[in-house]
Amino acid sequence: MKVRSILVASFILFSLTTSAQRIKGSDTVLPVAQQTAEQFINLHPEARVTVTGGGTGVGISAIMDNTTDIAMASRPIKFSEKMKMKAAGENVNEVIVAYDALAVVVHPSNPVRKLTREQLEAIFRGKITNWQQVGGDDRKIVVYSRETSSGTYEFFKESVLKNKNYMPGSLSMPATGAIIQSVSQTKGAIGYVGLAYVSPRIKTLSVSYDNSHYATPTVENASNKTYPIVRPLYYYYNVKNKKQVTPLIEFILSPQGQEIIKKSGYIPVK
Repeated sequence: MKVRSILVASFILFSLTTSAQRIKGSDTVLPVAQQTAEQFINLHPEARVTVTGGGTGVGISAIMDNTTDIAMASRPIKFSEKMKMKAAGENVNEVIVAYDALAVVVHPSNPVRKLTREQLEAIFRGKITNWQQVGGDDRKIVVYSRETSSGTYEFFKESVLKNKNYMPGSLSMPATGAIIQSVSQTKGAIGYVGLAYVSPRIKTLSVSYDNSHYATPTVENASNKTYPIVRPLYYYYNVKNKKQVTPLIEFILSPQGQEIIKKSGYIPVK
């Protein structure tokens, strides 16, 4: 009877720590978060996991508001965000769950195949405005970017623009899917998306940071560090909720979870 009581208590504890998980934030992390959550639920039918996007900033704000248990992020938490947490008496833990290559994409008909970082900076800052200036057709460049709450927006600005401002005329898109749709329908377009979102609807460019060695955005090139635009992807959670979120985070970091990450077009941590 005593053993049965312990088993029942253990089941109740496990149910409490795995049920009603809310994950919110980065659209880049969204696909793999959904897939790993689905597999987690298959293994633990009593668990309930909801995954929604909205951008990294939205996810971290939701952690502060206690409207999510895990924030997906494609950039590190900002110092100002940490200070807000501290002022509210809260503390967060950071977990790197995968890495991602950020692909620069254009319309499939665009003859340009490669660009240097400096050329990309000039395009996204409005210094280069016609594709003819970088070996393409005589066509105006239409720049698509993510909105400012996006971690992808922040990372591209830091890595490619060296923290300089985007051009005022860039078109801000609310989600990665919107960038893919816009670029696929606009011959002069250029944008950037997470590698997992790449499809035949758009064309990826090879990129060089040393003006000599160019690499295409692939899992292999990101893993061996020949492709330069690569960043970690994060889960953030409130320390006080550690017991609740640990089973799900342990699953995504497990060999099974990391295999899902690899098959989804991301770079495993392990």
